[in-house]
Amino acid sequence: MEERGKIGEVKHILLAKFKGVSEQQIEECIKQYANLVNLIPSMKSFKWGKDVSIENLHQGFTHVFESTFESTQGIAEYLDHPDHVQYGLVLRPLLENVITVDYQPTTVQL
Repeated sequence: MEERGKIGEVKHILLAKFKGVSEQQIEECIKQYANLVNLIPSMKSFKWGKDVSIENLHQGFTHVFESTFESTQGIAEYLDHPDHVQYGLVLRPLLENVITVDYQPTTVQL
C-alpha cells in the first residue's frame, strides 16, 4: 500500500448549491476560483460545469468544480494556502450548501 500523500494525481470535487445570488456573482466567483491555478503551485488544473442531468437528482447542487492535484499532500497545501483561505471567505457566503470529495482516478482494466 502506498504512503498517504504519495498516491499520485488526486481530483478534488466541489458541488455547490448557491443561495439567492445573481449569475454575475456566480461568474465572478468562478473566475476567482479558476485563478487559484495561477496562485497555488500544487493545483494543476481546474474545470467546472453546471448540472445538466435529466434525472433531477441534484438536490439543488447546480455547479461542479473539479481541481487536479499531484497528491493528497498537494490538496493539504492548497487548503492551507493563503490565497485559498482568502477565496473561501468570498465563496462561503454565497453558498447554501457544499459537498467536497477527493479521489484518485482509477482506470478499469478489462
